[in-house]
Amino acid sequence: MEDKKEFDSSWGSVWAMALCAFVLVASEFMPVSLLTPIASDLNITEGQAGQSITASGLFGLLTSLFLTTIIGKIDRKTVMLFFTFLMGISGLMVAFAPNTFVFMTGRVLLGICIGGFWGMSAATAMRLVPKQSVPKALAVINGGNALATTVAAPLGSFLGSIIGWRGAFFCIVPIAIIAFIWQYKGLPQLPARHSYGHRPKLSSVFKLFNNWKVALGMVSTMLFFMGVFSLFTYLRPFLEKETGLDVEMLSLALLTLGVTGLIGTFIIGHLLKTRLFSLLIVIPFLMMFLSIGFILFGHNVVFVFILMALWGLFATSAPVAWWTWLSKTLPNDAEAGGGLMVAVVQLAITLGAALGGLLFDAYGYEITFVFSAIILAIGALMSSITAVYTIKNK
Repeated sequence: MEDKKEFDSSWGSVWAMALCAFVLVASEFMPVSLLTPIASDLNITEGQAGQSITASGLFGLLTSLFLTTIIGKIDRKTVMLFFTFLMGISGLMVAFAPNTFVFMTGRVLLGICIGGFWGMSAATAMRLVPKQSVPKALAVINGGNALATTVAAPLGSFLGSIIGWRGAFFCIVPIAIIAFIWQYKGLPQLPARHSYGHRPKLSSVFKLFNNWKVALGMVSTMLFFMGVFSLFTYLRPFLEKETGLDVEMLSLALLTLGVTGLIGTFIIGHLLKTRLFSLLIVIPFLMMFLSIGFILFGHNVVFVFILMALWGLFATSAPVAWWTWLSKTLPNDAEAGGGLMVAVVQLAITLGAALGGLLFDAYGYEITFVFSAIILAIGALMSSITAVYTIKNK
């Protein structure tokens, strides 16, 4: 009976982290569904508004790299609560931002939360549940990611049309408060597990690149996320201008993307036990064709909805596969590995959003989406190389 209580409590903590992931992802990518009104209100271009995702990505990268050095021996529960609190402050700053500087500052704070939370997520999950349940726990946490995509994008677009983009961002704040309370009540004390008497050094994170399995996998991860976000960040202006969707249809399209993403996240949890590398190779390869599909069929509403559904199915489930790869590749160095993974992902998001924004403003969506397709194709190739090397060097 005692074991059952501990089991239930552990999974309650996992679900609390999933809610926090929901708030983070909803906050991080809310600009995607509100890019046009944000740009109009702050008197900037849509490409410049897309750089708000670049800002959060850049500081997520920096935070994740220095995370283990900064937090040292602080209890990991305290660390998680701090980042959740900071997330609420970020939401308030963005919602009430009088100008671009304050808006971007709020996004910087959000980036710090992203780097901190995701850097700790895999290591925390591995301490909360038995080893054989780690992929399931990671799927649940990333389910918060998928749910955010399901709800935040269409709801953000819809609320933006009713109460404005600021009101849509403010709606995130109460959920952040709930996530803070749930984690405060649900997470157990998680003391640091350093066997040495000093803080981990930043160099310990970069030393992971000495392992070729890690280096190849991280490059593959970066290419995948870079390809995804060079396109995904600019979906709203594409759907409005090229497909001609109004607010209601835009919300429905984003909802379609989110629902299939939620489905994909839980389907992939069952496939990862035997198909890990197959999924890591096939997903970016198929998404390359989806990028081209948006260009070829962008004026056809039916085809665009099909493409959105498939994009959500693949793009939202892929992170579960990469976090599972990390837990299997670095089972004894999950904190440093998690920090490095988040740094790589945030660098990819930063580069993807930044380069995508420059291409979108200068050449339009066609070149932007072709760029996405090329990067995803290279990502699929790198995943194949990673798989071959890993299998040969088990």
